[in-house]
Amino acid sequence: MILRVQVGSGVHGTSISGQDDRDEMGICLEPARFVTGLARVPRGIDAGNAEVEFEQYQRHTVWDRPGGLANRSGAGDLDVVIYSARKWCRLALAGNPTVLLALFVPDEEVVYRNRFGAELVDNAHRFVSKLAAARFLGYLQSQRDAMTGAVGAHTNRPELVAVHGYDTKFAMHALRLGVQGVELLTTGRITLPVPEPERAYLRKVRRGEVERDEVVAKVNEGEARLTALRDSSDLPEEPDRAWVDGWLHRSHMSYWSD
Repeated sequence: MILRVQVGSGVHGTSISGQDDRDEMGICLEPARFVTGLARVPRGIDAGNAEVEFEQYQRHTVWDRPGGLANRSGAGDLDVVIYSARKWCRLALAGNPTVLLALFVPDEEVVYRNRFGAELVDNAHRFVSKLAAARFLGYLQSQRDAMTGAVGAHTNRPELVAVHGYDTKFAMHALRLGVQGVELLTTGRITLPVPEPERAYLRKVRRGEVERDEVVAKVNEGEARLTALRDSSDLPEEPDRAWVDGWLHRSHMSYWSD
């Protein structure tokens, strides 16, 4: 393990008391036998003897209760995903909004960070490029589709739709992606938790205190700003893949020699 942080509503500042689980993300370096050799890991809980190359580890405490994998996480549950450094870097270089968060989490939300993780965070700017615009747009659009019940979209919170007429959590995340994507493409960083007054508005949306049509209009505004920044942002066209490649080599070699 080189870095483990809180992500999700807790770090965004959009959680609602008594409703949220705790989401954590981590990054690890693999032993040499998993990178240069043939070592594999079990495919999953119900996969029998199947094995795959290691990419990530997941732990969901809700799976421990009766119902197992079919259970949805809720208040008090812990959801953890630990990526291999190589997979995490591939996703971050492509501008994945979820994994990029690990680079901007404030110190008080850091569960663990060693010298390799600190070097990664200190070089956050090397992962940021215009490529993030397309990823933020894609995530925003999928959340909006789930919020509005678009054909083919997935929603797993019918209780919110029944009360508010739309999935308020998907709505909040769609708006958040617009806010954070615009900030990243404008400044090269993401502020966590979400600054005011946007944070208060996101919480209002999540509580169902904003009409659906207004929320959709706000999401569309965020989409339009991201679309414009896709070409006009001052960020580099591409991330610094050479530095990231060097960091991966140095970090693994140092870990293995230790």
